[in-house]
Amino acid sequence: QVQLVESGGTWVQSGGSLRLTCAPSRFILPDVVIGWFRQAPGKERERVSCISLGQFAYGKTRYEDSVKGRFTISKDNVNNTVYLEMNNLRPDDSATYYCAAAYYGGNCHVPKYEYWGRGTAVTVSS
Repeated sequence: QVQLVESGGTWVQSGGSLRLTCAPSRFILPDVVIGWFRQAPGKERERVSCISLGQFAYGKTRYEDSVKGRFTISKDNVNNTVYLEMNNLRPDDSATYYCAAAYYGGNCHVPKYEYWGRGTAVTVSS
């Protein structure tokens, strides 16, 4: 079973930037997708971005419309971590951000994510 640990969440002013890190507890097998999700108080959890690392869709990424052009997901193969670079942050980006994974070789928006971290809180003040 894969355990995921998020870090990097903190308070930031509107317009600022943060980089979130998702570190798995052990090496993730090749056919996997990694996603970043967020949940704000009183709102449903939503997928922010995801990246495919499997053989059929390696490197393909997807972004929720509200973060396109501001957020970038990437993987560090050396450190076996996944990052979410967040720029031009807005107050409505405030939420707990979760990293999740699923064993799947195709596009990252398809599967149900099975493994979840405990989240890291991001607060953006106006």
